[in-house]
Amino acid sequence: MANTASARKRIRQNEVRSARNTARRSRMRTFVKKVETAISSGDKEQAVAALRAAQPEMQRAVGKGVAHANTISRKISRLSKRIKAIAAG
Repeated sequence: MANTASARKRIRQNEVRSARNTARRSRMRTFVKKVETAISSGDKEQAVAALRAAQPEMQRAVGKGVAHANTISRKISRLSKRIKAIAAG
């Protein structure tokens, strides 16, 4: 257990930040899931619109330190690649 006032404060801060980061991560994953659903349905226009909505949310997660920049870049790239394949298929 925390013995000092600063340690107790740090515990409170960690709880708040953890909850905030969890919410951000969850929100980002929801947006990505919408893109995934649109891709699997085969609707290219809907998939493009979903990706366009998801990209800022994913980049915001990077800016807030919730996700790594390269991870998000890779995910966006792979989603874009899959959307482009819809027209070809």
